[in-house]
Amino acid sequence: MDALGRELLSGIPSTGPSQGETEESPGLHRTLLLLLRLSQSCPFGETQEKCSQLLQALQDRGIKTPRQMGRGPSSFLPVEEILQEGAENAQRRIFIEAFVSTGRVDNITMVMGLHPKYLSSFWRTQYLLLCMDGPLPHHKRHYIAIMAAARHQCSYLVGLHMGEFLQAGGDPEWLQGLHCAPQKLRNLNEINKILAHRPWLITKEHIEALLKTGENSWSLAELIQALVLLTHYHSLASFVFGCGINPEIDHEGGHAFQPPSPRSCDSSPASEEGVSGSGGRDAMQEVEVLMERMKLLQECQLEEDEVTQEEMETRFELEKTESLLVAPSVDIVEHSLPPNVLCFVEDPGFGYKDFTRRGEQTPPTFRAQDYTWEDHGYSLINRLYPDVGQLLDEKFQVVYNLTYNTMAMHHGVDTSTLRRAIWNYVHCVFGIRYDDYDYGEVNQLLERSLKVYIKTVACYPEKTTRRMYTHFWHHFKHSEKVHVNLLLLEARMQAALLYALRAITRYMT
Repeated sequence: MDALGRELLSGIPSTGPSQGETEESPGLHRTLLLLLRLSQSCPFGETQEKCSQLLQALQDRGIKTPRQMGRGPSSFLPVEEILQEGAENAQRRIFIEAFVSTGRVDNITMVMGLHPKYLSSFWRTQYLLLCMDGPLPHHKRHYIAIMAAARHQCSYLVGLHMGEFLQAGGDPEWLQGLHCAPQKLRNLNEINKILAHRPWLITKEHIEALLKTGENSWSLAELIQALVLLTHYHSLASFVFGCGINPEIDHEGGHAFQPPSPRSCDSSPASEEGVSGSGGRDAMQEVEVLMERMKLLQECQLEEDEVTQEEMETRFELEKTESLLVAPSVDIVEHSLPPNVLCFVEDPGFGYKDFTRRGEQTPPTFRAQDYTWEDHGYSLINRLYPDVGQLLDEKFQVVYNLTYNTMAMHHGVDTSTLRRAIWNYVHCVFGIRYDDYDYGEVNQLLERSLKVYIKTVACYPEKTTRRMYTHFWHHFKHSEKVHVNLLLLEARMQAALLYALRAITRYMT
């Protein structure tokens, strides 16, 4: 850092640079953005401080330095809650590991850091998918991540992986759009589109088409890695929108080279929290009612009241039909796709449609017992792509069982029924039914605003708004809302993977 400081300052007179000097130097521009990023998110305190001092010294010499747009990694969560002083050792260790491995602690990692146990599992899985040995070359893995993120208009992930693609030696021409990529990658477009929006439509014919396309054919091992990458990044796009992740500080939209405006710097994303919608007393009452319902359900389970299979099936069908009524409110503005995202999307009009639609023949319900992750999906992945099955399984288990036994202001709470209701509701909107689950619990535990949020984030995340985030669970902590997003991410990923793996199994048999 000292050497970098001397080199930067030596070429700039104390009276300041000549007119237009900084604008002509892309190298200096990149260095300034790197310094800004390290001053904000480097996990080593001394480096952070040195970068801040160096930026100030350059500014004092008349260099136009960049500043951060917005506050912190998320526009939904207050920065103070994410960047708590004296962060847990486990959290800090993962931040250091991420920084040493990839050169940055990105905003997703910062927000997930509210749950260090989950972040550790997530990070190991993503590192294996992107960096460790595998059938696909590294640059193609990042290109597949770009294709997946573009389906949900997620410019954050597209931008992040465009940089990673180039760093891994990818051809810059491919970044002009999908039409410039090799045919083999373009052949993934159909399955990418279906997996992102309507995974129940995947058939063994889709798998066969990819595995038998002559010189552009995929091997089964390559295809498994591609499918895991696609589902990983579709689901991660849900997390990005669900938590309001801000652009990276050194990417477009994350910084500006002009004097700060008080409004953009000082506004806090937490200002609406807890006051929009119902008032404080109503919100507290919501918590008490929810806790009472959870307690009653747990007592009923202990008493083991027999419910017939017919009744269970009826309750699932009712929940599936009711989910038709759960949709974003009419004030959602349709975003036009930015050109750097649109160029990676073919058939942009193809999106999520309800599994059950009035007046249409619907696909048969996926009965979870017929093709389970534990008995079928896990072993297939482990056979074709060693290690990743184990890591995925651990990640699903960690998030499903993650609890601090707290709920809003209460401690010592068993939240298992609530977590199961959220997980099973996500699977329900993707047409997956568990024979041994009473879907009546979903209606009792998930109020309408939470259902709207869950379905939006899981099915069309690009339509998520801050208003939706603030309107559910008014008295819950932000970390608890992030926990909901982690459940959505993993439940969605598992649902899509089950459909894809079932199609591969049918192709193989």
